[in-house]
Amino acid sequence: MNGLVIRTTGSWYRVLNADGTTVDCRLRGNYRLRGNKQTNPIAVGDHVVFDLQDDDTGVITDVADRSNYIVRRATKLSKQTHVIAANIDLLCIVATLAAPRTSTGFIDRLLVTAEAYHIPACVVFNKVDLVDADLAPLLDQTAAIYTEAGYPVLYTSAITGAGLDTLAALITGRTVLFSGHSGVGKSALLNALDPTLDLRVGNISDWSLKGRHTTTFAEIHPVNLPNHSGQTFLIDTPGIKEFGMVDFTVQELSHFFPEMKAVLHDCRFANCTHRHEPGCAVKAAVEAGTINPDRYVNYLSISDQIIADQ
Repeated sequence: MNGLVIRTTGSWYRVLNADGTTVDCRLRGNYRLRGNKQTNPIAVGDHVVFDLQDDDTGVITDVADRSNYIVRRATKLSKQTHVIAANIDLLCIVATLAAPRTSTGFIDRLLVTAEAYHIPACVVFNKVDLVDADLAPLLDQTAAIYTEAGYPVLYTSAITGAGLDTLAALITGRTVLFSGHSGVGKSALLNALDPTLDLRVGNISDWSLKGRHTTTFAEIHPVNLPNHSGQTFLIDTPGIKEFGMVDFTVQELSHFFPEMKAVLHDCRFANCTHRHEPGCAVKAAVEAGTINPDRYVNYLSISDQIIADQ
């Protein structure tokens, strides 16, 4: 039998069949893992083949090749990686400017990973109902960083419904991964898109102004969005405190910043790292204002991390 992995909890995988039923499955004991660096051989979004057992559970015997996936470092100092989700049509990075605040460095790490694995991405600034007159200019300035880099940017609120129609139109008929810090309102946003989901949501910690984890594992929710035709798969994930990147080199990093990639051919040196070399077109574009300086600072920070990890 064939199915889609919609939930992973330890050694068990919930698989969705074409007829809409689900089967809880284990992985065949002698199945060859994709690589010893990965903590999870199967992720939500994987397409699998399984055999049904007498007790109505299943045994996964094969995993189809992935079209793409999002991967992160399992822990800060670990050499192992963790696949968040596979076979994604769109990554929605959910961010907030208050309670908690999402840094552009965090957003850029996710965007670079999406570019590297050929996943379209957008940035969703949520909780805009909490943005007051003092914070509004900062929101617009931050959003402009990403619109200028070529990414769709949305303003949303699960409370007021702002931006939900635009978001629903963007994601309908696609497999969409929602990712971001704890507390940015990912689950609340999904509930607002489809009220039948009834996902658990939490409050912000009073002392830290950071979110508490309410989603404890990645899960795909098949939904039919109101007023939009087509089956949509929404992937809710646990909040990410830090996003540790893996398998990047300094030489290739700029290829995953679209606005930098557009000027790379004008650099004096083919192997330019855009850090200290003369005749660098990227640095010239930053000075000219055609590449946002915040994006360049984040590029340098990521490249520093890559060098430190080597």
